[in-house]
Amino acid sequence: MIEGLTVEIDAEAVVVRAARPLAVVSSAVAGGGFGAALVIANLHVPKGFRCEQTERVLGDFARRRALAAPWIGLLTAAWTEKAEQATAAADGVTALAVVTVGLGNVVGAGRSQASAWASSTINTIVVVDAQPEPAALVNLVMTVTEAKTLALTEAGVRAADGGLASGTSTDAVVVAATNRGRTCRFGGPASELGAVVASAAKTAFDAGIRRWIQEHR
Repeated sequence: MIEGLTVEIDAEAVVVRAARPLAVVSSAVAGGGFGAALVIANLHVPKGFRCEQTERVLGDFARRRALAAPWIGLLTAAWTEKAEQATAAADGVTALAVVTVGLGNVVGAGRSQASAWASSTINTIVVVDAQPEPAALVNLVMTVTEAKTLALTEAGVRAADGGLASGTSTDAVVVAATNRGRTCRFGGPASELGAVVASAAKTAFDAGIRRWIQEHR
């Protein structure tokens, strides 16, 4: 585990808390983009959740669980209590990945057509104990996405059209850094930082995908 970081996993949410602000880039529905966060929350919502309720539901959750600001929030209909965690470390860098997996709405990006919002998601939270440059943080988003798609492909997950799936239609990703320790310019899979992140993420994806398939056969 990364020093100063705690992970809470239950039926209501996955909550990652940091003792000091994390540098973050994310596609989070609340607080997305570049910024800083003391808390990253991935909140479970029921299938059929109405998007216009997002701010109220996340705000209520933040108050109820006393989330320190600034925080960022994700939503998922996947079972958060079944989140998978994995860590990897090498070359002075440690990475933690926490993923929730729902495969009820998988698609093939570039092949599947745009569709209405659906509540099945693969949400990914990655924290690195390092000092990546801003471009490296963006590169890590790509690396995590490649690891996700590779895990889906290796598991043989297919979209409704029969082609291999690249993800779901509403996946979200958060990459955060402690900004201490080793300075990293690159975050691609061939870099030391990217390799560690890819290893942690792929391990968590493999476990989550395998669990979902076993439970829905």
